[in-house]
Amino acid sequence: MPNPPIERVSLFPLNTVLFPDGRLPLKIFEQRYLEMTKRCLRDATPFGVCLIREGAEVGVPAVPARVGCLARITEWDMPQLGVFHLLAQGTQRFRIAEYRADNSGLISAAVELWPPEPEQAPREPLCVETLRAAMDKLDARNFPSPRRFDDAAWVGYRLTEAMPIPLEIKQNLLELTDPHKRLAHIAQMIIDALPQEPREE
Repeated sequence: MPNPPIERVSLFPLNTVLFPDGRLPLKIFEQRYLEMTKRCLRDATPFGVCLIREGAEVGVPAVPARVGCLARITEWDMPQLGVFHLLAQGTQRFRIAEYRADNSGLISAAVELWPPEPEQAPREPLCVETLRAAMDKLDARNFPSPRRFDDAAWVGYRLTEAMPIPLEIKQNLLELTDPHKRLAHIAQMIIDALPQEPREE
């Protein structure tokens, strides 16, 4: 099996978990991330988004989770000097091989790129039905197009984004490499959240 490709990217640790195809609105105002944004726009390159393990989004560089997702800027605006409004989209998952922060506090990392999960039909009808219901109730702009309800990975990513579950669980689901296992975990969480009928004594 060939070794995964290595790429060096700037990291943006956040209190969120980004998935492939996921939409990520950002307001950029820290100097290190302004420079990162300018570079990404100039060179048409992505940056890496990782969940924060320790620290905060601003100030001293945070400790990132080892698995994250590349983000590509799809829309941008500068409503005032020194502030970027971005819309980014998740592309490809990665694992950090090593990382370091420069003098500005911007983290760069050598990352092992993970291949996309192959398209496979979902085996959990409950997950597909739940996602359809969620997309009917929520703003459609929160979800990427085209809608791929026949792709287990896509269904699992979108459900994980939409569900009100702890970030640690979302991170664990991001790190899974089997889309059917991810959907099985999600289906069990949906079942556990359903109201239980009282037992007859």
